[in-house]
Amino acid sequence: MGPEDPKVAARMKNIRHTVLVLSGKGGVGKSTVAVNLAVALAAAGKSVGILDIDFHGPSVPKMLGVDGMPLHVVDENTIHPFAIGDNFKIMSIGFLLRDQDDAVIWRGPMKYGVIKQFLGDVEWGELDFLIVDSPPGTGDEPLSIAQLIPEADGAVIVTTPQDVSLIDVRKSINFCHQLGVPVLGVVENMSGFTCPHCGEVTDIFKRGGGELMAGDMKVPFLGAVPIDPGIVSASDDGKPYVTTFPETETGKLFAKIAAPILGLPPRPASEATAPAAAASGCSGNCSSCASDGAAGAAPAAEEKESGADSDGLYKIAIPVAEGKLCMHFGHCETFAVVSVDREAKQVHGVEYLDPPPHEPGVLPAWLHDRGIHFVIAGGMGSRAQGLFRERGINLITGAPAGTPEEIAKAWMTGDLEIGDNVCDH
Repeated sequence: MGPEDPKVAARMKNIRHTVLVLSGKGGVGKSTVAVNLAVALAAAGKSVGILDIDFHGPSVPKMLGVDGMPLHVVDENTIHPFAIGDNFKIMSIGFLLRDQDDAVIWRGPMKYGVIKQFLGDVEWGELDFLIVDSPPGTGDEPLSIAQLIPEADGAVIVTTPQDVSLIDVRKSINFCHQLGVPVLGVVENMSGFTCPHCGEVTDIFKRGGGELMAGDMKVPFLGAVPIDPGIVSASDDGKPYVTTFPETETGKLFAKIAAPILGLPPRPASEATAPAAAASGCSGNCSSCASDGAAGAAPAAEEKESGADSDGLYKIAIPVAEGKLCMHFGHCETFAVVSVDREAKQVHGVEYLDPPPHEPGVLPAWLHDRGIHFVIAGGMGSRAQGLFRERGINLITGAPAGTPEEIAKAWMTGDLEIGDNVCDH
């Protein structure tokens, strides 16, 4: 399954492997792991790019000692990433800020648009690996990158050993499961501190919780990185730890974490550019799915106000037949619009709307005009998915049958079990 946007697909076809680096919460050292993983891969002789989409805290340029450096913008459709040596490239919103103290205050559609522009406009050339440093949590940026690069090899998830971090990282793993992103492994960061003077080990944030959690959730455990003052100083000095101190135990650990990534099986280029619907078994042209995008004429991209409404609520549209989710959204009896408080994980109300007569391209525009933020569906063709995304509406497909309230609650708590995006006619 590959990117649906032709421009993104054209860029991504030159990239052999894409790895997302995620975390359940902030402050666990996700960017540190992302940077050192990328540098370790480059040190192994691979051509590597690192894409920093942590718009609210773009720290990758600083960690690599290139903050404040200019980018080469060729034209309105082509940006050259900043290059270090022959085999390492960097792209970050941090390069585009006028001042490092500038705050990025964007709603979801703007973030989606910028990520899409990064993927479509940045000329990486041929890469063995693209490492994507996502912001913590399961919000707009991780969701956007997972949807825009559905062929990503998988995600490395960073946590610390303490309970509050492990609770959140379970959500990140479920996020990957729901979106079909393979979990390549969990890294436990800040795992114990060895005193450089006496050698005594102190488990400041506990120890071993990440490995236990990984075993419990049946995902690989990649390694435990201790608290090392050298990591802090190296990051502040813009010197990747893994190459600055390669002979230390911590340096060897980063290299060990990179080993399974280096061993990812090669994928043919055709896999990266195949139509997204192919993997789901749907041609994208069935009457209930692709007809909403018939004639191949996607409407011009629109900016939709997809942040929460003024009352702090989000609207989820769910196609319904006989009171439960209808697997064919284009032929449902009605749409349930569920208003939810995502932070409190509460349903505030359900409104049922009769859809307009089924015509090509009508439903995305109709739902957009009603302020819908998310659509949860069973099956949907790739063309229709593209139309929703063009309008800034987030999609979750492969949802099981259930009442709208049940589905909305399960989605908010991370308990919604996502299967294949099946379209059987």
